[in-house]
Amino acid sequence: MQDFPFMGREYELKSLYDLTQKKSASLVVLRGRRRIGKSRLAKEFATKYKPVKCRFISFAGLVPTNDTAATQKEEFARQLAKNLNLPPIKADDWGDIFTHLARETQSGRVVILFDEISWMGSKDPSFLGKLKNAWDLEFKNNSNLILILCGSVSSWIEENILKSTGFMGRLSLVLDLQELKLDESNQFLSKIGFCDSVYERFKVLSVTGGVPRYLEEINPSKLADENIKDLCFKSSGILFREFNDIFLDIFARRSKTYEKITRTLVTGRKELKDIAKAIGTQKSGHLSEYLSDLVKSGFIKRDYVWRIKDNKESKLSYYRLSDNYLRFYLKYIEPNKSKIENGHFDNKALSTLPAFDSIMGLQFENLVLANRQLVLQKLNISPEDVVNDHPYFQRPQQRVEGCQIDYLIQLKQNILYACEVKFSRKEAGMSVIQDMKQKLDKFILPKGFAIIPVLININGVSDSVRDSDYFRLIDFSDMLN
Repeated sequence: MQDFPFMGREYELKSLYDLTQKKSASLVVLRGRRRIGKSRLAKEFATKYKPVKCRFISFAGLVPTNDTAATQKEEFARQLAKNLNLPPIKADDWGDIFTHLARETQSGRVVILFDEISWMGSKDPSFLGKLKNAWDLEFKNNSNLILILCGSVSSWIEENILKSTGFMGRLSLVLDLQELKLDESNQFLSKIGFCDSVYERFKVLSVTGGVPRYLEEINPSKLADENIKDLCFKSSGILFREFNDIFLDIFARRSKTYEKITRTLVTGRKELKDIAKAIGTQKSGHLSEYLSDLVKSGFIKRDYVWRIKDNKESKLSYYRLSDNYLRFYLKYIEPNKSKIENGHFDNKALSTLPAFDSIMGLQFENLVLANRQLVLQKLNISPEDVVNDHPYFQRPQQRVEGCQIDYLIQLKQNILYACEVKFSRKEAGMSVIQDMKQKLDKFILPKGFAIIPVLININGVSDSVRDSDYFRLIDFSDMLN
């Protein structure tokens, strides 16, 4: 079967290529959310990246079960024999298994991938110790070898590898794989021949984000609404089932707690205390740990408040759901599961879903914030001039009204760009100017600072908005290309 287009990842490919220029073996950690394309990246680098091609050997862990420890060894040994055309290998000891692999890869350029390493090793306390010894004593003797430890459970990797004294000083590279950028997602949709309407592509990305595996499911012969129905509103659709797989596979026994947290963020960002109240728990270290796990896994983001005058970061922060699929699932798929299974959504128009515009607004905001470097480009701002750029929150105090700016860019030159991220199904009218003026009237502008309003929109603006010259305008189509 022919692979789907491989888009982007220039930084990651270059980082891996640089390792081949060393005179020593390299141990690499590659992590990122489920379906983000980690194993595909490793394969593309090893087998198709033009400056260098390597022998590629891949091993995949089994989804954890109660008796996983023994079966993981057996499965790894089976894959080892199959990949290297060896007779059956005894799977009694990880050390012996790794020795077999090291002997077969002791020379030549070779990339070895351990896919879902947390599944391989989480139930076996000897796994990581044996792997560390095998690296020190055997694998690294081949100076042209790259061993990639890959996984979706970023918190497990953090605690057991990145913070482990056993692996201290041994890692050559740590890569956190994010969603494809907007222009890369757009190129992917073009490559497969999907409709080139900007709004159609936005609707797809509002559900899939830049997750490659989800984009691969898009049928180019159908429009966005039909694709979304097939993926989300039919019991056979991959995105109808995906949510439970994400939490059970990645967070295992504590999955329900992580689910509760994500549910509280569906309709907008919240402080730690508000999340604690919503899920009925204390504002504690445990809750902060769960939130940190979700951040590391790429499902939520933490935005800090900062003081503009001296760029001092506040202790106050807000969490937001940054994964578009999770929000769409929790808002529209999960509450209607039984209806979907009974076929009651087969003819339902997406635009009639409750609070559709407000949810699409949050999805649009996510896409923009995940691609802020494109906003800087469109505004001709050099990244070196940026002091801070995040969503901005001004808390209400005595004589000070609360204020929220979707995306605020602060420059060294004491210039602020206040960006309004506006979703609408038709052209934005003059009301968007009035809304922004009211917002900026509440905003406390420090002495010596200038502020420039920016409108990032989809489906265009009216002539009156354009003629007013109030906003610097960025159309979504500009960010796609």
